[in-house]
Amino acid sequence: MTRKGLAGHRIVVTGAAGGVGRALVKMLLEDGARVCASDLKIDAGMFPGSGTSLVTVAADVSRVAEVETICATAETEFGGVDALVSNAGYIVSRPAHETSDDEWDAMMNINARSLFLLSRRLLPGMLRQGSGVIVATGSISSVVGLPGQAGYAASKGALLQLIRAMAIDYAALGIRVNAVGAGSIDTPFLQRYLDGLPDPAAAKREIQAAHPMGRIGEPEEIAHAIRFLLGPESSFVTGQILMADGGYSAR
Repeated sequence: MTRKGLAGHRIVVTGAAGGVGRALVKMLLEDGARVCASDLKIDAGMFPGSGTSLVTVAADVSRVAEVETICATAETEFGGVDALVSNAGYIVSRPAHETSDDEWDAMMNINARSLFLLSRRLLPGMLRQGSGVIVATGSISSVVGLPGQAGYAASKGALLQLIRAMAIDYAALGIRVNAVGAGSIDTPFLQRYLDGLPDPAAAKREIQAAHPMGRIGEPEEIAHAIRFLLGPESSFVTGQILMADGGYSAR
């Protein structure tokens, strides 16, 4: 279903080559949006028929100079940015005492600091035009404790608090800031997490059973939730985390 409310909008999407990111970019292009899609490895061939509505940038969102490249590219190609979707993510499954400095830093930098860097760079332009939307991909780990996720939960919790703080700072200035709290989703990201566990198949069954709906989600289900928060249908929503988690956090 095409949502004409996003036609012509200029949107930056990070983590755009993964399951959720790729599904979202395809939806936004179908809606008539212009998208600057970024990931560590990405090219326009992932999105056939996108034409001049899409520009891709291979970049590491944890690095200031590469964040500048993403944002400057979007501004140059489209003349400005109307919305940011901070979707890049990274996870290492370890309890706190087994988490290395590098692993901790990588999760904090990719999951939380990247939202800060991207927002800091793009907010001045949004403030000048008097409008903007920021949406981040959070997690059930933003709001509940899970085993083996000390660094990941800390980073996703930090992301949620940054969302709330920015929502308050910019609410009266025409800028909305929200997050989607994703449950376990059938993506390469989840598979990499499972592959790091002793018994991936058993772990997947346990994860499915932990969601009251009895299944894990599909990338398109999270993309639809993000698209809702980007569009005019959510015009009175800011500072929120929309839990799209099959009922997990309702327990």
